[in-house]
Amino acid sequence: MCADSQQPDSSAAAICLRAIFQGRVQGVGFRYRTSRLAQRHFISGFVKNLSDGTVELVAQASDKAALDEFFDEMMLTFATNVTDVSIQEFAPNPAWQNFEIKR
Repeated sequence: MCADSQQPDSSAAAICLRAIFQGRVQGVGFRYRTSRLAQRHFISGFVKNLSDGTVELVAQASDKAALDEFFDEMMLTFATNVTDVSIQEFAPNPAWQNFEIKR
């Protein structure tokens, strides 16, 4: 969890990752809980269910430490749900200022 109550400086170079989560990740509150975690860690981007039963997460932060903490907490929170996750770098988008649940 972030100790500082202020949002990090958005002028810094953003770091962005895209993750695909497999397992029992739809219909279990995955997107809602991910959104809450993202808000606590000042992560922007989105989460959405995919038609093949997986969940896509695009997470962007102003520093790698915030992104690492967010992913660590995600993996702890969903340890019993996730059977596999693939993570790759993704192009940062300066338009993403918030985190949203996409339908």
